Amino acid sequence: MYQSFETAADGRHGAARAALLRAALAAAGVDGFLVPRADAHQGETVAPHDERLAWLTGFTGSAGLAVVLEARAALFVDGRYTLQAAQQVDTGAFEVVATHETAPEAWLAEALPQGARLGFDPWLHSRAETERLGAAVAGRGGEMIALDANPLDAVWEDQPPPAAGAVSIHPDALSGEPSADKRARIGAALAEAGTDAAFLSLPDSIAWLLNIRGSDLPRSPVAQGFALVSRSGEVDLFIDPVKLDGTVIAHLGNGVAVCSPEALDQALAGLAGRTVRLDRASAPVRIAARLEAAGARIDWGRDPCALPRAIKNPTELAGMRAAHRRDGAAFARFLHWLDAAVAAGEALTEIDVVEGLEEFRVETGALMDISFDTICGSGPNGAIVHYRVSRQSNRALAPDEVLLIDSGGQYRDGTTDITRTVALGTAHEPARAPFTLVLKGMIAISRARWPKGLTGRDLDPLARAALWRAGLDYDHGTGHGVGCYLNVHEGPHSLSRRGGEVAFEPGMVVSNEPGYYRTGAFGIRIENLLAVTPPAVPEGGERPMLGFETLTLAPIDRRMILPGMLDADERAWLDAYHARVLAEIGPLVPADTAHWLAAACAPLCAPPATL
Repeated sequence: MYQSFETAADGRHGAARAALLRAALAAAGVDGFLVPRADAHQGETVAPHDERLAWLTGFTGSAGLAVVLEARAALFVDGRYTLQAAQQVDTGAFEVVATHETAPEAWLAEALPQGARLGFDPWLHSRAETERLGAAVAGRGGEMIALDANPLDAVWEDQPPPAAGAVSIHPDALSGEPSADKRARIGAALAEAGTDAAFLSLPDSIAWLLNIRGSDLPRSPVAQGFALVSRSGEVDLFIDPVKLDGTVIAHLGNGVAVCSPEALDQALAGLAGRTVRLDRASAPVRIAARLEAAGARIDWGRDPCALPRAIKNPTELAGMRAAHRRDGAAFARFLHWLDAAVAAGEALTEIDVVEGLEEFRVETGALMDISFDTICGSGPNGAIVHYRVSRQSNRALAPDEVLLIDSGGQYRDGTTDITRTVALGTAHEPARAPFTLVLKGMIAISRARWPKGLTGRDLDPLARAALWRAGLDYDHGTGHGVGCYLNVHEGPHSLSRRGGEVAFEPGMVVSNEPGYYRTGAFGIRIENLLAVTPPAVPEGGERPMLGFETLTLAPIDRRMILPGMLDADERAWLDAYHARVLAEIGPLVPADTAHWLAAACAPLCAPPATL
């Protein structure tokens, strides 16, 4: 099995570990320290070596920041993780602070002692983050201190070694564009912008550019390293050479120089007088400091690979469609199995469900990994937005409860991410109205048409409008970009209140996942992946429009829907979607599952059927 169910960290050690860290901070001459979830590559997924936040606090979510001062400490998490953090962290040692209520800089402006020196590891923070926090520190008469060595690493006695996974080739037949062509394209864009080179720290950008994949991180097929791309399209790749065999080196070709990580400082020093692109949101502060010390000019701008990587070419889109058909068949088999087991009165737990779903994906013969640790919450656990079941939290499924399953697969031709909220037998009546409101929002996004130039922030209210009218909402984004056999969370676009910088372009893939969570009772989320397309302009239309193509193919539980809450257009969309699921997935599953699927995909106005 791919997923481990052991608790990754134990918050009961938080106070003792915070004490160890405070002693190390005193020795370093600073009054506090920042401990982010991020590693030097600013990715969402980190290797065990970089799980500093989990080791210190016990919190295992994918985003967070701890601030440790002499007398106070706080863990900052977004709306996805407030319940999880409260359960995992020793709240006597760390205050759990929701960032949508109090930003870290606001907390620092109140908690930081006057004139304090706040330490940070310059490898683990971007310029954008340190400028934002630094303003708050300066407001207290203090200063941010970049430390040469991370004091937490000094007290983490059993810290795992850095990752050293093997690199593999991602063939042109799947990438749709040779690496040499990509490098030439990026180099030309840099030259046009008057920039001599760009520094890449995001492993998925490097993987996309060089048509390679890696095995350094769980769930994300990337290799950790850094790269310098010149305006000529030549690349210096700074990576542990143990990760590369002769076949991969031959694939990289003469235009890519493989360098040891220790050679990075010398390469940066050699850029004196040159203009170098750095991404303010992802490049480590240490890189900017080295370039500035060398006399290079910094061109602060977006990672030049981010937008091209996000806009999938026809080959990648075809691969994503194939991956979703394959994954949809596995998911239909899983839903049929789950329904039959519940009907038969089998005793199942959340872990049983996760393992069952994983096995159906394994049976495709094409699964490389799951795309993230499966979220499977029954009853009240479903209200924990990014709940990950462990042996300690594992809960038995109970009849007539609601089960939320958010999962995905990594296949060589594409990445999937799907959430379904299902009834365990008879639908839980209090959940049906909010479920239908969430469905209305999901359908609204699916049916959206908009003029080119709009961003995710412009579309996000469509997903929430029905919930808002009922006085409800959810504290996470509606959608995130998705890579093609890369990270399941990919920028620079998103479908959220914060997604206001990058306009949607044809070829982008984004999730559509509104939700609702009732603490202590249940959680609801419905998620499909969508590809941005240029639909035909209707007769009489005056402007080109963009829209969405739905990639995910899996039934939505009809038992959970209150049909009277849907209007005619919404019912028509749902029936058409289910008809498509049945037509495309039905031939791919065994006869008994196909029979189940026909009932699950029946028109909404049809009499209820036993699924």
